[in-house]
Amino acid sequence: MDVSAYVRGSGQALQRIDVGAVERVIQVLERARAAGHRIFIFGNGGSGATASHFAQDLAKGTVSRFDVADNRFRVMSLTDNVPHILALANDLGYETIFKQQMMNHAGPGDVAIGISGSGNSPNVLEAIQYARSIGMVTIGLTGFDGGKLRGLVEHSVHVPSDVMEHVEDAHMVICHATVKWFQAARGGDRMAAAAREAGHA
Repeated sequence: MDVSAYVRGSGQALQRIDVGAVERVIQVLERARAAGHRIFIFGNGGSGATASHFAQDLAKGTVSRFDVADNRFRVMSLTDNVPHILALANDLGYETIFKQQMMNHAGPGDVAIGISGSGNSPNVLEAIQYARSIGMVTIGLTGFDGGKLRGLVEHSVHVPSDVMEHVEDAHMVICHATVKWFQAARGGDRMAAAAREAGHA
């Protein structure tokens, strides 16, 4: 596959996304932010990198230096504490690494976002099942046929592509589109101007 063919394929995957599903996820996140609920994001491999990136963007990319504490997302990626992940995987099994972290931090009304290209990652499924059991709101980002995750979550954003790289590209665009929505809703022009004034843009 040459570069132009790859880019076309990613574009086609993006065009098949249900934008309404993304907008529903945005509303879930906005309600969680307003209520002070926590948001936990997790996945493996490239999806784990997306989880870290999305958590950072929600935490930092949606605020400016003018924002007070109660305007901010309470969000964390469960892929980032490597010593904790290794201990859990070693002692309790790799399939538990996300569930066990949520057992330390999560409660009813909080949000769990599982990212899995195949939709069948055992540790993502186990974490989502735990989240459902304690009354969390569940979101899934998937590809291929959606796997088990697509039918397990309350809110699904599915990328109907059988190319994992296109799925991962689309997931990142979904995350960036979500962050841009919050930037626009919360004074994106002011945030950009403040960044330029501080010499960071």
